[in-house]
Order: sequence, then structure tokens, then C-alpha cells
Amino acid sequence: MGGMTTGKAFNVGEGARRPRGKAVLLILLWVASRMLPRLPTPGRSHHDDGEFDGDGAGQRGQRSGLRERGRVLFREHRTAWRERAGARILFLRQQASIEACRAGRDSADECRREKTLDGIRQHLEEAARGTYHRRRLFSGAAALERTWANVRAADVMLLSLCSDEDLMGRSIDVLRKTEQHLDKDDPLRVKVEEVAERIGERGVQPGDRILLMDALDTAYDALDAEYSRVRSLSGILRIATFFVLLGAGGLAVWGWFCPDSLNMCFLPEGKKFAACPSGEVHLKDGNVASDYAQRVDVLVIEAAGLAGAALTVIASLRSIQGTSSPYMLPLSAALLKFPTGALTAFVGVLLIRGAFIPGLSDLDSSAQIIAWAVIFGAAQHLVTRFVDERARVTLSDVGRPPSESESNLPKKG
Repeated sequence: MGGMTTGKAFNVGEGARRPRGKAVLLILLWVASRMLPRLPTPGRSHHDDGEFDGDGAGQRGQRSGLRERGRVLFREHRTAWRERAGARILFLRQQASIEACRAGRDSADECRREKTLDGIRQHLEEAARGTYHRRRLFSGAAALERTWANVRAADVMLLSLCSDEDLMGRSIDVLRKTEQHLDKDDPLRVKVEEVAERIGERGVQPGDRILLMDALDTAYDALDAEYSRVRSLSGILRIATFFVLLGAGGLAVWGWFCPDSLNMCFLPEGKKFAACPSGEVHLKDGNVASDYAQRVDVLVIEAAGLAGAALTVIASLRSIQGTSSPYMLPLSAALLKFPTGALTAFVGVLLIRGAFIPGLSDLDSSAQIIAWAVIFGAAQHLVTRFVDERARVTLSDVGRPPSESESNLPKKG
């Protein structure tokens, strides 16, 4: 009876555990389904919504299309720039829908407006695809550039459709962008300043609309060039970080398999032990310093260098500033410090080991070796501070005319 009772209790407990396991599995599947990006249904065309039609059916299609796009746009985003781009796309779609309600002056003007609206729609569709594009390694910059290039093109095309009253208001925005991104002596900026000053008194004159469109497009091109410099420098720093990390990792592997060839041990005078980074080793008759080298010596030195580099990164956070650029250039500059610190720690201890620095030919303990490795790891700031300065200047150039950007360059000599 006791055995049967125990068996029944065991069976009940096992049966109670099974549903809980299934419930946990279902919960995990549900969480995974919510986290995975949902792409649009294949075969669905975003051009079939009647987005810019003026009749009732088109408006109903437009409203349903906006709801559908809203679900697609805002459920696929995982980064801040995608959210901001999605909001901008929805705003431009609404502006284009308003312009679709206005009729042209004649048949030729009506045809031109329809073609322009169709072009705006295509640009916004391409921008929307960029926002919900599946995130892959090294594909974020391409999706970002694709999205904002199409958004800016649609914004420029809207200038050709807006009324004269709206154009007078938009002229202030165009003037602000040209002053931000074009040089003070640029002929296009000078013309825009004249138009913006005159347009409030005399109204829109023939040729003003084309001039403002060209100025806005040129200002956007200048902004893209500024972001391209930030993206290029960020990419260069990431590649440099990879190769420096590869070099530091290669030295660690070399020291692991051939510890005697990268000897980090010292034989202090009057001591009965050899001082190695991984600890002290008792001396044996007839052995040299390389005979006491351990596999983890280089790894310990580089770990201490990483700690020293981390201290400099923490100290540099007090002067770090936020940036409106979508590329994390300060982060790329900070990441370069870590493998560089590991490398400078190894080189510094190697110089001491080779009696290159007078007075430091023999370190007395492993604690001294690690301490000097930390110091050499922190000393990487002497090299990377030029990278920090270049990153700061590059970020400060965004949103400034070329003449002001050149004045921010560090003085030579």
C-alpha cells in the first residue's frame, strides 16, 4: 500500500509538471513571435490603396492604407531613427493627400500634378520599405540612407505642388537649411536670402519656386555629405578596432601556445622566485627566465591593459556630448581604446623586459608587472586622443557651413 501510494503521488507530480513545461514552451514561442519582425504580406502592393485619389472610394482606401501602413511602420521599428523616419513619412503622406485635393489650372498642369504625386508616392513607399527592412549585420547604414534619401526627395517635390501661400511659409524653412549647410558666399544661398526677403512683400514671383526647390535639394545634398563623413569615420574606426583586436588576440594565442617565445617573466636579484604576470614561480637550477613563462602570461598582461583603458574611457565620459547623428561615432572611438590598451600594455611590458626603459629592467613581483600593464593600458590615450579630437570635429561639422567647419579644425604647430 505504501508503495502504491508513493507511485500514485509520483505519477500525479509528473503529470503536474508536464502542463507547466508546455505552458513555458508556449510562452517562449509567443515572445519569439512578438520579437521577430513581421514583413508585409507577399504580393501585396502598396500602390493599390487609392492614396492620393480625391473621390470617396479613394479616401476610404487612403484611410485603410494609412492604418495598414501605420501598423507596418510602427510594429517593425526597433531603432530610434526608424521611429522618427516613420513619423516623417506619415506626415509627408498627409501633406501629399492634401495637395491631391487641389485641382490644376489646366489639363497640362493637372497631368504634371498627377505625375508629381505619383513620384512622391513612390519615394515614400521606398522610404517605408527602408524603415521595416529586416535588420542584418552591417545593413543599418544602407537602410538609413535609403530611407532618408527618399524622404528628402519627396519633401523637395512637395514644394512644386504647394500653393503660393504655403510656399511663402516654406521659404523660411528653406532659408534656414541653406544657412545651415551652404557657405556664406554660395550664390544659391545669396539668391535664397534675397527671395526670402522679397517674397513677403511682393509675393511669389516666377522662378522663385524652382529656386527654392534647387536650394532645398542642394542643402539636403550637403547634409548627406556631412553624414557621409561621419559614417565613413565611424566605419574606419570599427575596422581599425577589429584589426587591433585581431592583433591583440593573435598575441594572446601566440603566448598560449609558445609562452617561452613571448617571455614576460623577470628574475629579480636576490630573490628565490621568478616574477611572472600570472604569479611567482620558484627558481630551479639551470633554468633561464623563459623556462618559467606561463601560457596565460600574455593574456594577463592584456587583461590588465584592458582595465587601464577602461579607466580612461570612464574618465572621458565627463566630456562626452550627445549627437543628432544616427551614427554612433563617439561609441566607435571609445571601443578602439580597449584593444589598443591591451596592445600598448603588452608592448610596454615587453620594452621593460628588453631593458629599453632605464631603471625598470627587473620588476620584483607579479603585482608590479600587472601595475605597469595597467599604466601602459591607460597610456593608450596618448595615441587615441587624436582620434577623439577628429571625431569631435567631424561631429561638430554636421549642420555647419563649410567655412565655419574649416575654422573648427585644430591648429597645426
